Amino acid sequence: MESQKKRILIVGGYGMVGSNIARLIRQADQSIELILAGRNPQNGISLSKELKHSETAYINLEEGFDLSHFQKIDLIISAVDDQSNIIRETAILDGVACIAVSELADQISPTAFLGLHKKIVAPVVYAGHWQAGILTLVVKQLANKFSHIKTIELAGLFDPKDSVGPLVANEVSGFVGDALIRKEGNWLSLQAKENPRTIDLHNHSSAIGYPLSTLDVPSIAAFTSAKNIRFDFIIGESMGSNKGLEASHDLYITIEGTLLSGEKRKLSTIVSGPRGNSHLTAVGVYLIAEKILGLNGQPENKIGGLYLPETIVPSHNISNRLKEFGIEIIEKTLESL
Repeated sequence: MESQKKRILIVGGYGMVGSNIARLIRQADQSIELILAGRNPQNGISLSKELKHSETAYINLEEGFDLSHFQKIDLIISAVDDQSNIIRETAILDGVACIAVSELADQISPTAFLGLHKKIVAPVVYAGHWQAGILTLVVKQLANKFSHIKTIELAGLFDPKDSVGPLVANEVSGFVGDALIRKEGNWLSLQAKENPRTIDLHNHSSAIGYPLSTLDVPSIAAFTSAKNIRFDFIIGESMGSNKGLEASHDLYITIEGTLLSGEKRKLSTIVSGPRGNSHLTAVGVYLIAEKILGLNGQPENKIGGLYLPETIVPSHNISNRLKEFGIEIIEKTLESL
């Protein structure tokens, strides 16, 4: 008889992001079977033994991806760069739930069009947001303080002391092209290097940021109607390094608009992941997986379709959920405008 245990295939499962995802899933559920896949499965053997109920598998996307080589899979998590959309398209065509974290705003159309032509029978989540949706989920919660929002400025700070895997390293080096922003209600594609922005940091210093086409920008526009939105990538000293601790990954959020009280204010918030970029991304992926599979007492989402992190993960209590993972939320005093 086929096992009724949930089976999750993590492509890139023994890398830095993938291993963090696998550990978070295992902490939530001791019985889920994990398949840690990649081009060098021998590198995942020690992690597989650590996690128990786990195995390694060989997958090289350059050679294709065939789910028939595996027993029933309940969820595929892509923790590798998949610009050819092989994993997402396979998931849609085979009717398997999927979370993919590598796409930028200009890379989602092939899968979106496939989803419009094919019936999607399991959740397929675009999680190419910064940190797999954590930034946008926090913005969605903060936006509830406002009756009208004019401008949302976002930034992700990478600390050079942060140890990252190939997936994150690709994100870090991939900001030099065109970037999608919203300015005065218009959608613009800008050359990143030609459009810097100065961002005030936690330690009263500042850094130069460059715009990046994350999925956060169009999604935040959809649920806030803000006419000015941009996300910038910055390199600098993180809050963790500043305290003499492990390098953190810090997210900066500034929202300008009219509060529910009618006052015009600017709200600045910092989200700081003390265990760095890879762990913060893994937390974002875990929160999505939790909803798809019904982990940690959450109701299982079996409804097929294309999702975003913020359309599948509740945002009303996201600050408290993030604190469960040691993530710090620093909300600064509201500035009058």
